[in-house]
Amino acid sequence: MNFSIQSAEILETLRMVSDQHFDVRTITIGIDLHDCIDADIDRLNQKIYAKITHTGQHLVKTAQHLSAKYGVPIVNQRIAVTPIAQIAAASGADSYVSIAQTLDRAAKAIGVSFIGGFSALVHKGMSRSDETLIRSIPEAMQSTDIVCSSVNIGSTRAGINMDAVRLMGETIKHTAAITPEGFGCAKLVVFCNAVEDNPFMAGAFHGAGEAGSIINVGVSGPGVVRSALVNSDAQTLTEVAEVVKKTAFKITRVGELIGHEASKMLGIPFGILDLSLAPTPAVGDSVARILEAMGLSVCGTHGTTAALALLNDAVKKGGMMASSSVGGLSGAFIPVSEDEGMIAAAEAGVLTLDKLEAMTAVCSVGLDMIAVPGHTSAATIAGIIADEAAIGMINSKTTAVRIIPVPGKDVGDSVEFGGLLGRAPIMPVKDGNCDVFVARGGRIPAPVQAMKN
Repeated sequence: MNFSIQSAEILETLRMVSDQHFDVRTITIGIDLHDCIDADIDRLNQKIYAKITHTGQHLVKTAQHLSAKYGVPIVNQRIAVTPIAQIAAASGADSYVSIAQTLDRAAKAIGVSFIGGFSALVHKGMSRSDETLIRSIPEAMQSTDIVCSSVNIGSTRAGINMDAVRLMGETIKHTAAITPEGFGCAKLVVFCNAVEDNPFMAGAFHGAGEAGSIINVGVSGPGVVRSALVNSDAQTLTEVAEVVKKTAFKITRVGELIGHEASKMLGIPFGILDLSLAPTPAVGDSVARILEAMGLSVCGTHGTTAALALLNDAVKKGGMMASSSVGGLSGAFIPVSEDEGMIAAAEAGVLTLDKLEAMTAVCSVGLDMIAVPGHTSAATIAGIIADEAAIGMINSKTTAVRIIPVPGKDVGDSVEFGGLLGRAPIMPVKDGNCDVFVARGGRIPAPVQAMKN
């Protein structure tokens, strides 16, 4: 396939996105760490540090060069590594906090924004190493700045590991308790059907089926899509879908160019382009405002799930027309604290946890950057995770939960995380409890649709 992109096409795209917050959200290098495995945890840490700093040493400089060359902001440079629970197993250590600290030091040494992969895949069961990693998460999040953690607790093929779900509810509560305003939980996500090539944080890790190192690019532009809709003459929803699809096509072409140029400069294969409408707290860069531009008075009202389904599908179709390398999550994200339109809708009481859960059935991921009262129990958090995982399992899609029980905060309060993580209103959870259900443990069996062979 010929990846050359005409300069006129780039200029057209740049004119389209001017002042509309378009950006390449991240260039992420995935790094395989299997050759770092060692029975001695000190040697393991040394090898991990050397591998990351060697492989990623030119990433930031390359991103800066490409950003200046094409006039497109490249907001983040990130690293994703093989799930540490797999790499550290041979050490027999009873804590992996030192490895998280090594990841933090290595990422800071090369100047990247975040590093992901302090992770475990436990959808069918937990090894000793998996459990060690999960129990290390609270202290790891407390003692590092830019390390992100993820745990996959379910899949369509395996079902949902409720023992892991219960443990993650406890882990999230502990992490919130020992980090300022629960901030550690903003770097921790729980998945069902996690993908191996996700360039976005907090859920990026380098999957087992990937090459030794790979470049994955995440592109975003909610403001561009909203602007295209507002300035179009689309009348029917069919026409709205076409506007979104054509806009997604143009955005994807820019990401394709950046990905292939970065690959050449770094000498690392290009993997995938993830076209995900990832909002920021900036006014004009909101997924909620796209839905409102379609005709909703406020995000969260009746019709929101249908509008989001249209948006998500049109983004995927536009991206697939523009690139043969579309992967990752590719669609629309709905992180409440990172989207000024969703913040406003949540504060107005229209966008609720229930409505967000319904929306996750048709968007790219799940309940993202949700702040709840600090007194929310570990069992309730586990129940929220289980509900979200069930949507992913039954519908054969990725779902996730990134939830922050903010100590000392209650409904009506808000918490400020700053930067891209934004501000989160504290959202109410349901009365009643699921304590007995969660305590049963075991595994929710895989659904019948898992039997496709």
